Amino acid sequence: MRALIVQHEHGGGGPGLVGDRLIERGFELVQHQVKSEGSTESHHPFPDPTEFDVIVPLGSVHGVYERHLIGTWIDREVAMLRQAHDSGVPVLGICFGAQALTTALGGTVEKALASEVGWYAYDSDVPDAIDPGPWLTWHGDRCLLPLGVTELARNELCTQAFRLGRSVGVQFHPESTESLIGGWVADCPPGYFEAHGTTAEAVMAGFDVHGPAVEQRARRLFDWFLDEVAPS
Repeated sequence: MRALIVQHEHGGGGPGLVGDRLIERGFELVQHQVKSEGSTESHHPFPDPTEFDVIVPLGSVHGVYERHLIGTWIDREVAMLRQAHDSGVPVLGICFGAQALTTALGGTVEKALASEVGWYAYDSDVPDAIDPGPWLTWHGDRCLLPLGVTELARNELCTQAFRLGRSVGVQFHPESTESLIGGWVADCPPGYFEAHGTTAEAVMAGFDVHGPAVEQRARRLFDWFLDEVAPS
């Protein structure tokens, strides 16, 4: 079995816990690096999604609507995800990946009224699969789902999880590990966290507070996706 991991930022840290669980479940990981170091553009062709058993598009510092920055590749990624969905290839979109999936399914993405950077709990309709959290969350956009897509989790700001057939999107980051997020934190410019109403220390302290529960929640989510969503 083969899983396609779509990594957008160069040096983004990899798939974290979702990659670990896929390997444990017998998948070979194939990583597609979208952007080269120091560039927002990309002319690399996306792989044929029908050659994979699972596709996991990860996060990005961009919004899918920032065409002035990512117009060289966002349409091709959306087309790839649309082909995957239409062909019955299971897709698990994470953060930006969920936003790209929303677009592929016929929805839209817009700037949210506020950003979420840190640890947040959500209202979940399927708590045995998508735990209410808290989850590490890092975004400033929101998905506007098209008709027919089922919202699975939310808060007052936006949709946090959704499903259509074999496609699932989550706005938060279940793949998070302390080392992965530590790398993101280190890349942020001075004043970033204060501007988003938090601190780097508060973001990282969540791993001490929530500890192994974070991994257990993520494992349940990934197993639900692989065991119940992917075969449907």
